[in-house]
Amino acid sequence: MKLLKLSLAAAILTSTMAFAEESSSEIEISANVAMTSNYIWRGYSQTADAMAIQGGFDVSYNGFYIGTWGSNVSDEVYSGATMELDIYAGYAGEYKNFSYDVGLIEFIYQGNTGDNNFAEAWVTLGYDFGPLAVSGTRIMGINGTNSANSDTWEAGVSVPLPMDITFDATYGDYEDFNKYATVGLSKSFGKFDVSVMYAHADFDNGDKDEKNVVLTVGTSF
Repeated sequence: MKLLKLSLAAAILTSTMAFAEESSSEIEISANVAMTSNYIWRGYSQTADAMAIQGGFDVSYNGFYIGTWGSNVSDEVYSGATMELDIYAGYAGEYKNFSYDVGLIEFIYQGNTGDNNFAEAWVTLGYDFGPLAVSGTRIMGINGTNSANSDTWEAGVSVPLPMDITFDATYGDYEDFNKYATVGLSKSFGKFDVSVMYAHADFDNGDKDEKNVVLTVGTSF
């Protein structure tokens, strides 16, 4: 791929952090599935503004975790590929109010042409102040072509609101490609998690900015 990917998403990184919040002496297995009106990664659409079905599996033990996650993508974005598969592993934990997460991820695209697949490494540090939690992430491109070798800085804040609603905001700088920001609200309804997010991407090459409002419904088990 010619464009760097992570999630972990933002989607992958967020899910692995939540998955490994508490260490356990037993092996834990979980799965997740979601439907989103637009697959947004680092501020811009990976599905050419179309909906996506996503899901994955995770296994954790004593803070170590390994997992896989997939989504449909647009062949307009990925030179003919229509599916993305991510494989990742890492270690996450916390000490008092501090949290940390380090890991590696490989992005694999159906119909690989040699330009699509790439890998990244990340380090995330966070601190929970009580009324809000903040985090900072350094993402390093370690294998790939073109912008897939670029690095990314990302900062985030999460604030619990009344009625069990959570406000999240992220700002990132994807080196030599774009700067991006997202703000969103999320809430759980029984076994389902619902989020609404606004995403903005400002491209370094002068391309028109992307602005998207995204609705996502998911569950884990």
